[in-house]
Amino acid sequence: MLSHIRIVLVAPSHPGNIGAVARAMKTMSLTRLYLVNPKVFPHVDATARAAGADDLLANAVVVNSLAEGITDCQLVVGTSARIRALPIEVLSPKEAAAKISYEASASQVAIVFGRENNGLNNEELALCNFHIYIPADPDFNSLNLASAVQIIAYEIKMAQENKGALITNDLADELANNSDMELFYTTLMQLLIELEFLNPQNPRKLMVRLKRLFNRARVEKLEFNVLMGILTAIKRKMEICET
Repeated sequence: MLSHIRIVLVAPSHPGNIGAVARAMKTMSLTRLYLVNPKVFPHVDATARAAGADDLLANAVVVNSLAEGITDCQLVVGTSARIRALPIEVLSPKEAAAKISYEASASQVAIVFGRENNGLNNEELALCNFHIYIPADPDFNSLNLASAVQIIAYEIKMAQENKGALITNDLADELANNSDMELFYTTLMQLLIELEFLNPQNPRKLMVRLKRLFNRARVEKLEFNVLMGILTAIKRKMEICET
């Protein structure tokens, strides 16, 4: 189950933080580390701070975008210290760990951590199904990157040990992955523009709201196929009417 869980760091700026994250992961039996556009990697500081978790650094996957790092994932949770103007569902670390532990039995799961200085931007958080918020002092809520990873990894470890006997591969149906949903959103946006329902010059956050809706619904693979079929049928009907 834990092999289905990946930790994704978006644009980490200091290699020492990457090493510290690897150490935090290994203490909690997590092994899959993804790095989105790291400023410097590999680096001696990363190796030094890993303190024995060198194997995680050696096997780390470096990608060019967050979308690339989560393309095959059915569940994506993003961590952020800020509640957004258009929030997605917020979970505590313990709540998120229970959901992650259950779904990782049959799905690929990504836990996304943002930049050290300003976290995830709105577009990146919009790629996530849920938002993990770690409660902290409101006057000093800047949590060290490795510390944040350690908190979430610990809760996952506890959820696995406490409920492991109850976790089975009984998810009703396979969920659509991130790549599927991005294809759906792109196709939907193009169709809405053609229907003149969406003005690309003044989108008014329409696609952001629709993404929140479908990410919250947790679309299954069969449901994704139905949705794409509906869009294709609408497109075909429009082409017939135009002729």
